[in-house]
Amino acid sequence: MASPLKSILATLLLLAIALPDCQAKSKPSLLGKQAIHHAIGRQANHIELPKRHKPKFRPGPWKKAHATFYEGGSGTFGGACNYKDVAGEGYGMNTVALSSVLFRNGQACGACFEIKCADSPQWCKLGQPSLFVTATDHCPPNPSLPNDNGGWCNVPREHFDIAKPVFSQLAGYKAGIIPIQYRRLPCKKQGGIRFTILGNPWFYQVIVWNVGGAGDVVSVQVKGDDKLKWTQMERDWGATWKTSAILHGESLSFRVRASDERYSTSWHVTPKNWQFGQTYEGKNFK
Repeated sequence: MASPLKSILATLLLLAIALPDCQAKSKPSLLGKQAIHHAIGRQANHIELPKRHKPKFRPGPWKKAHATFYEGGSGTFGGACNYKDVAGEGYGMNTVALSSVLFRNGQACGACFEIKCADSPQWCKLGQPSLFVTATDHCPPNPSLPNDNGGWCNVPREHFDIAKPVFSQLAGYKAGIIPIQYRRLPCKKQGGIRFTILGNPWFYQVIVWNVGGAGDVVSVQVKGDDKLKWTQMERDWGATWKTSAILHGESLSFRVRASDERYSTSWHVTPKNWQFGQTYEGKNFK
C-alpha cells in the first residue's frame, strides 16, 4: 500500500506539469486582443453624446394674476432695470413693472410676456386682445396696505403694473385693477445684444439689453484679447453687471447666459480703444 506522502507528491507533480499548459490555453492571442479592441471601438462609436445646443425658448404655461397701471415715460419706465430710454432701446411703451415675486431682484429684466384681461366682462376689452410686454421695472411692495386692497405688489402676489399708455389695450382706466392671464414668451429683437459700458478705470459696469430668446440674463462673463481671461461679472442691479477687473485697453468679448441655460458669445465687440458711455452690439440668441 502506497504511503500518503508518496500520493501527495505524485499529485503535486501532475499539477506542475498541467498548469503551464492551462495558462497558455487561457491567454488570448494577439489576434484575439485586437478583435476585442475593435469590438469595443465599434460600440463606443455608437454612443450618443449629449447635444451641446439647447432648444430655443418656448412659450410657457398660462397663469393667473392681476394687473394695474402706472404713470411714466420713456425715460422712467425702465427704472429698476436701468434701461435708460425704453422707446429708444426698442422696447417701446409695451413695458411692465413686476412684483417682487416675479422681479426676482432684477433677474426678470428683459423677460417677455403675453397678457390677457380675463374673467371681467365689465372691464375687459371686447375679444380680450393680447398685450405683449417686456419686464423693465419693479413694482415695490407696500406693507402698510393689505395685499387685497392697495398692496397689490406685496409678497407673495404675482402682479403686473403696466405702463399706462398701453394698459388701455386690455381694459379701461376706470377698472383700476383687473384679473389677467399671462405667460412667458420668447423675446423677438432687432439686431444683436447691446452692451453699454459705464464706470471708471477702477470699476466697470455693463448694461446688457436687447436680449432675444428668453430675454432675462442670469450670467455675464467678459474677456479681453490680451491679459484678461474669461471673468465672471456680478449683477449690480437690474440689467447692470459689474466687475473690478481691468477692462481698459482690451478688445472685449462677452458671454451671456439666459434663464433657459442657453449661451450667446459675442467675440471682440469693442475695439481696444473703447470709451465709457458707448454702446456696442454683439451676437443675439436665435
